[in-house]
Amino acid sequence: MRLHRNLVFTVVDSLKLIFNEGEYADKVVQKALKRDARWGARDRKFVAETIYEMVRWKRLYNEIAGTKDHYSTENVWKNFAVFATLKGYDLPDWPQLHGVPERRIKGKFDELQKIRVFKESIPDWLDELCIKELGEKHWSKEMTALNKQAEVILRTNTLRTNKAILRKKLADEGIETVFIDGYPDALRLVERANVFRTECFKSGLFEVQDASSQLVAAYLDVKPGMRVIDTCAGAGGKTLHLSALMENKGNIIATDIYESKLKKLKIRTRRAGAHNITTKVIENSKVIKKMKGTADRVLIDAPCSGIGVLRRNPDSKWKLQPEFVENIIKTQADILQRYSQLVKVGGKLVYATCSILPSENEKQVKTFLKNNPNFRIIKDHKVSPFKTGYDGFYMALLECDS
Repeated sequence: MRLHRNLVFTVVDSLKLIFNEGEYADKVVQKALKRDARWGARDRKFVAETIYEMVRWKRLYNEIAGTKDHYSTENVWKNFAVFATLKGYDLPDWPQLHGVPERRIKGKFDELQKIRVFKESIPDWLDELCIKELGEKHWSKEMTALNKQAEVILRTNTLRTNKAILRKKLADEGIETVFIDGYPDALRLVERANVFRTECFKSGLFEVQDASSQLVAAYLDVKPGMRVIDTCAGAGGKTLHLSALMENKGNIIATDIYESKLKKLKIRTRRAGAHNITTKVIENSKVIKKMKGTADRVLIDAPCSGIGVLRRNPDSKWKLQPEFVENIIKTQADILQRYSQLVKVGGKLVYATCSILPSENEKQVKTFLKNNPNFRIIKDHKVSPFKTGYDGFYMALLECDS
């Protein structure tokens, strides 16, 4: 396999932005793919996948290259040499790749497979935390799954089409998809492609949404005509799904503390043809008080550590800090306590995260129920990346009895 100079230089420049400037990998990849309009699908795929791969295996490659987590241009090239050697690329005669010790790299790789923090390329503190919460055997399986590349999953927008028609329309645009058992609106791409350029996307026929995430809105048990509050809506992936499940009937109030995210949701609602969504910025506690006891259904898609979605956000392994996890657990408890007050008697709420840690999930719910006897749990569900191949999620359906 050959390496092309302009593609590799783009990868190296991108990694310096991620490792040295703290930029987010997905944003850097977006910029990188615009660097040369002449690139074809194969070139773009190499750039995107190589950047993500090197971010994912950052600690392992560091240890093999001996670069000690210091990302000068020279050291990024050393890490790239490790990547290229392990992937079986023919190393070109470039000054940056002179004298690469290929045999030593392969030997060191084999040696490090015996040490989990290097084998799985994770920080010590994260490994220790997850062993404590999940047990070593379970965590090892989950971490291996979380290091695999995430598949591209689409959610059919049933306000505009159905799954079978969407699949045919995508095929007409050269994108092959398959149905997924147990996920009524989902399609999985057979090969990765830029689906945002398709006419199907521009026409609002689908959203990109992992299969696990597609379970959350359905878990809320909404019906057409209900009043629903999505309390941490963000850019609104689950809000749009709720609108489709409610057949555009009733009222969904999408709230968030960030107005910029809700502006993105407004753009998405127009494309999706979702007419029963209004947005509300949570500027202070008065906004919440005005909605107290008014909702048939409340969705709390709580901020979390995001450990369940490391496959698609591998850089968060390196950005996440122990104190953030400690603080987010307190934030979750506060959000659950405050937003649960929006549910009217007889109404229901779903508490959900994209974490696999019990401290963010079932333990949060258990503590909440202990302090709020007017609520009871109907059911909860944990999604394991290891068992399903999709993102790690947790969701609990609660009902307000009085």
